[in-house]
Amino acid sequence: MAHIQVPEGAPGFLGPMAISPQSTRGLRELAEVLLRGPNTLTPAEREMIATHVSARNDCCFCQLSHGAAAAEHLNGDYDLINRLKRNYAIAEISDRLKSLLAIAGKVEKGGKQVTPEEVARARRQGATDKEIHDTLLIAAAFRMFNRYLDGLDTWQPTDPNAYREMGQTMAHLGYVKPNREKPRRGSLATARFAKLENRPHSIAETVAICTALPSLSLRIWSRIPSEADGLALLVQNASKHGLSPAAGLGYPSAGTGSVDVLRKPSV
Repeated sequence: MAHIQVPEGAPGFLGPMAISPQSTRGLRELAEVLLRGPNTLTPAEREMIATHVSARNDCCFCQLSHGAAAAEHLNGDYDLINRLKRNYAIAEISDRLKSLLAIAGKVEKGGKQVTPEEVARARRQGATDKEIHDTLLIAAAFRMFNRYLDGLDTWQPTDPNAYREMGQTMAHLGYVKPNREKPRRGSLATARFAKLENRPHSIAETVAICTALPSLSLRIWSRIPSEADGLALLVQNASKHGLSPAAGLGYPSAGTGSVDVLRKPSV
């Protein structure tokens, strides 16, 4: 049980998000920039750095969720991510990434553990100053994320398979909702809305749709006073329809049942 009161069955970040959306939004925006923003490090490489640090910190939620995101960026190569966590030095990754993971591992221990020799080695392997900088920042950020979730004693499922849907959402939709702009009449997005509204959806699918298609999200969120209330509603609806409460945001253990939440945005 978490040290503070959060929605029952809400894993990892979902619990803190429900009670403090303002502060956790900043963390999600940081993750979006670090892991998905323009960069010469690929999203897969950056997710692998996050996974490596989280595994060293023994944060189950972060290592499994970001490991799943990394695997999704690599066409579902979960075996590679598992080998990287066991021993990145013999995993089938570039020498450049290995040198950056060595730096990230030192940051996990403490910033002063990073040595000039390790930075020089990364440069010899082709890493730029910006890539070294971003590796350090990702490692430092995930050291904070790991301690944040573990310090609150949030619920963290231990089955790696439970995180696959979440990994897909993180890899392909990201960590924050885009600006909610109404699509132009007759646009492709408008046609997609019409098709999507004509059938029921799972909770997880609905939230993925709301994230990817911002205008449609207005239809479900418009009558909800705050983001925290919206998260709570999703958890409640999931339970009501026999789904895992974690189904809310494509989080672990999302069920496969269907519920017509788009037509029932009541609070």
